[in-house]
Amino acid sequence: MVMESKKSKFKTLNLVYIALFSVLITICSWIYVPTVVPFTLQTFAIFCALCLLGGKLGTCSIIVYILLGVVGIPVFAGFNGGVGALLGATGGYIIGFIFMGLIYWLITGIFGNKTYISFIAMILGLAVCYAIGTAWFMFVYIQKSGSISLLSVLGLCVFPFIIPDMIKMILAVFLAKKLACCVKV
Repeated sequence: MVMESKKSKFKTLNLVYIALFSVLITICSWIYVPTVVPFTLQTFAIFCALCLLGGKLGTCSIIVYILLGVVGIPVFAGFNGGVGALLGATGGYIIGFIFMGLIYWLITGIFGNKTYISFIAMILGLAVCYAIGTAWFMFVYIQKSGSISLLSVLGLCVFPFIIPDMIKMILAVFLAKKLACCVKV
């Protein structure tokens, strides 16, 4: 009976962490610079969720965040929400966040959670997110406006974000190291 009580508290604490990081991702998405693909702190919050909660719970927090947006709660950049936000030009990047989490979960699950493994997992996940987002952006753009080259899309949607995302990644890992004693997952 005591064991069941501890297990129940553990599950409750995990749900609280998932909810907390979903809110953190939301708040960080509201901090943005409007461009074709807005500069946000969203990826910083996602990196923090993955580093602090691990792949499983971090991915769950990303999914909860996206589901909140799908049902119409304005959790995305620019206080947007609804399915239309995912069907818009930047929706592929939002969906790509799920793959960031899944890739992080897979890689750290196989190779462990050492700092360099976390970096590799986040870089690979981010690359997949960029690929999904870029493909979706091109699809939507071509449907609405006509032809566009891959290099043009990369120049708008990926190249300007690489250095800021690397900085966010480094800050998230540093913060996770400092807060690891506070978050017991």
